[in-house]
Amino acid sequence: MSVIKRTSLNLELDLVAEAREILGTHGTTDTVARALEEIVRREKLRELAERTFEDITPEALEELRRTRTWE
Repeated sequence: MSVIKRTSLNLELDLVAEAREILGTHGTTDTVARALEEIVRREKLRELAERTFEDITPEALEELRRTRTWE
C-alpha cells in the first residue's frame, strides 16, 4: 500500500504539458506520478541490463515481475 502525501511544487507548465502529451496523461498529478513511475521503471531496466542472466534466480525473476510498473 502506497502512502500519498499532498505537497506543493513549482513546475514549469510548458514542461508539464509536454510530458502530459508524451505520457498520454490527464492533469498535473497524473503526469507527475506517471513520470516518476517511468524513471523508476527505466532505472530497473538499466539495472537488469547490467546483470548477467546467470545471476537471476527464480525468486529474483518473480520479484522483477511483481514490481513492474507497466501493464
